[in-house]
Amino acid sequence: MESKASPNGPDTTRESPSDSESGVGRPLGAEREDPKEQRKKKKKKGKATKTPAVSGGSDLSNDGNIHEVLEKLKTIGLDEGKAGVGADSEKNAEAHKFWGTQPVPQLGEGPPVADGYIEPWKPREEVRQEPYPLPQEFEWATVDIKDPTQNTEVHDLLSRYYVEDQSASLRFQYSSEFLQWALTPPGYFKEWHIGVRVSSNKKLVAFISGVPMKLRVRGKEFVAGEVNYICIHKKLRSKRLAPVLIKEVTRQVHLQGIFQAIYTAEAVIPTPISVCQYYHRSLNVPKLLDIGFTQVPRNSTTARMIRTNMVADTPTLNIRPMEEKDVASVGDLFARYMRRFDMVPVMALDDVRHQFLSGQGTGNIGDEGPERKAGQVIWTYVVEDPATHVLTDFFSFYSLPSTILRSTKYQTVEAGYLYYYATEVAFDPGADEDGRLKARLMTLIGDALVIANRAKMDVFNAQTLMDNVPILKDLKFGPGSGFLNFYLYNWRTAKLAGMADEAGVKAGKGVGVVML
Repeated sequence: MESKASPNGPDTTRESPSDSESGVGRPLGAEREDPKEQRKKKKKKGKATKTPAVSGGSDLSNDGNIHEVLEKLKTIGLDEGKAGVGADSEKNAEAHKFWGTQPVPQLGEGPPVADGYIEPWKPREEVRQEPYPLPQEFEWATVDIKDPTQNTEVHDLLSRYYVEDQSASLRFQYSSEFLQWALTPPGYFKEWHIGVRVSSNKKLVAFISGVPMKLRVRGKEFVAGEVNYICIHKKLRSKRLAPVLIKEVTRQVHLQGIFQAIYTAEAVIPTPISVCQYYHRSLNVPKLLDIGFTQVPRNSTTARMIRTNMVADTPTLNIRPMEEKDVASVGDLFARYMRRFDMVPVMALDDVRHQFLSGQGTGNIGDEGPERKAGQVIWTYVVEDPATHVLTDFFSFYSLPSTILRSTKYQTVEAGYLYYYATEVAFDPGADEDGRLKARLMTLIGDALVIANRAKMDVFNAQTLMDNVPILKDLKFGPGSGFLNFYLYNWRTAKLAGMADEAGVKAGKGVGVVML
């Protein structure tokens, strides 16, 4: 799954019921490259791996290593990343067997006659009341992510076991602020933050989490759970804790009267409703070269790579950081803009405030480095018409660094992820067809790159969803090898347009959900 697991509904999970999954959830996780492919590359010393060229002739288009590393920053596959899109394995077969018992569309089924649930809602008294049994030496624990000590326990567990690529070169570096932002949206349930502890010493050895969210899928709205960050201590994977974690978080979700879920996975399990691809924009080329994350392609130079990937020093638009006074305007613009897409989150004003403001940190910009406040994990900027003072645009991105385990010069790779955005230009008649919307988004997201660069991000990542597809290559994003499958639990709908057109809907426009 992507770096997040999300069984949010009935016995569901976004992860496979296999104990080898040490990371799901977020933050997108990390994709591992097949060791055989790594050996092949070593043998072909002088040859740079070719990837599709990016617009503008970026030399990164010829660099395979950069994509491998960037994948590690964002996508982890099911069963330690070994199952890719369309791939299969014994463990993946085990996952298919599990999902065959669940209320999800099965592989090979045709498109549904109509959208709707697969299994009906159950009254609370019919939901299992007792926790699922654990091996004798373990016990369940509700984790209070707002408690500094317990937050640190989750941080340490995820940092050590959640995302670890096969070469053990990168691990996600979850801050306390990021975990609190991601796991405490309005209306969250503390009971959905589930840990497993060793009974004798209370050590946290496994974790899974869920948060509620309201979804609109092709005009129908419902509340779903999003489960993320399933992580099991490496030494305990033989205990088969993963399926038990999944069942337990599902039970807790059901106890709140919620029976649908949205979740993601890199692996193909029954049955994806959409597939998106990761794209990556290099910002700090010298650092990536120093660390060995990328190489200078043939027929190019370091200077040319740096020059090609430079961004402007200042934004083009009259942008400023979002403030409390902007919540209603941003919420209105967001709600109208998201009607362009088939599957989207529905946010009340409290959700808008949390998602775009609560993670902006404390103090003043610059307190924790250029363009950063102390503890900042989300950047949201608005464009205000100077004459009318009406907000016409906004963009947001979040930060999730990874620890570099094999470098004496650098400790982390700073990665920014494009989050949500909107522009009034989308509502101008003909703006889609005549290119005005694309031009505006190029400028808007181009300014996001300026801010990310000023905030010392090394790379900036995005997926083929929303209105991203037409602008990524022109903004010099390169396609990565990571793919993210989207799933709905206990809900049927026809396939949504992600990385490719679908039933007359342009690529990206089927998916308007960015999973943390």
